[in-house]
Amino acid sequence: MAIIDHDAALDRAGANVSSKWGQVWFLARRYPLGSVGAVLVIVFILTAVFADFIAPLDPTATNSRASLATPGSAYWLGADFMGRDMFSRIVHGARISLAVGLGATLLGGVLGVAIGLMSGYLGGWFDLATQRLMDIMQSLPLLVMALVMAAALGPSLENTIIAIAIPLVPTVARVVRSSTLSLREQPFVEAARAVGMGEMRIAVRHVLPNTLAPLIVLGTAQLGSAILTEASLSFLGLGIPEPYPSWGRMLSESAAEYVRTAPWLVVFPGIAISLAVFGTNLLGDALRDILDPRERT
Repeated sequence: MAIIDHDAALDRAGANVSSKWGQVWFLARRYPLGSVGAVLVIVFILTAVFADFIAPLDPTATNSRASLATPGSAYWLGADFMGRDMFSRIVHGARISLAVGLGATLLGGVLGVAIGLMSGYLGGWFDLATQRLMDIMQSLPLLVMALVMAAALGPSLENTIIAIAIPLVPTVARVVRSSTLSLREQPFVEAARAVGMGEMRIAVRHVLPNTLAPLIVLGTAQLGSAILTEASLSFLGLGIPEPYPSWGRMLSESAAEYVRTAPWLVVFPGIAISLAVFGTNLLGDALRDILDPRERT
């Protein structure tokens, strides 16, 4: 029976942990802006997940006596015209933005991956018809197409996710298609065909995993775009309806009438939107450099 050296196993485990933390520290020093973005994204996610514990008050509770209260000990970031705590609304607004951003990015990514994989792998008339449809969809800016779909579907959380996800599909489909066109001619695909593996199995098992690196970078960038688009739709009254505390709706309710008398109603939701989008963009840029083989040393 083999004798296990527990001390050696503990040493190897400690070395493994230290090497992982060393890699994290190395990446943090090499990509400082990416580290800032990662911290902002982590704070954003933790705020959304633990919003019920962080927010001191109910974000929908009104108090007429606290209408337009200035920032202070009672209301850390002030109160809006209905006496609702701005800090609690911004904290819970992070949950709405994260739900819409992740939902739209995942839905658009799944549809785009399916379309791009079939288009690039099958080719022929299917590829031609699919790419012409993607051209038509990409001819409209993201916000314009989301506005059209949101107006047609109506304001709700689910409809907002769908309205933002559909315009994200063409970009994902293009990226997956371009990767698939180069991968389907690789020797490992020919070897899989030679052993009798089905075309669909080859596409899903061998081609799709090799497209994940650019998809991760694209998904991070699209998360920021989805958050910004949701804020824009809510600002125009076509996004998240009441009583959900959306950052864009907070700006819409306060920008025109209270921007001079109560600037905190505009400043703090604007800062929240800017930090969330800024963090995802910085993290996406860092991931692009890390996952790009040409940048590796």
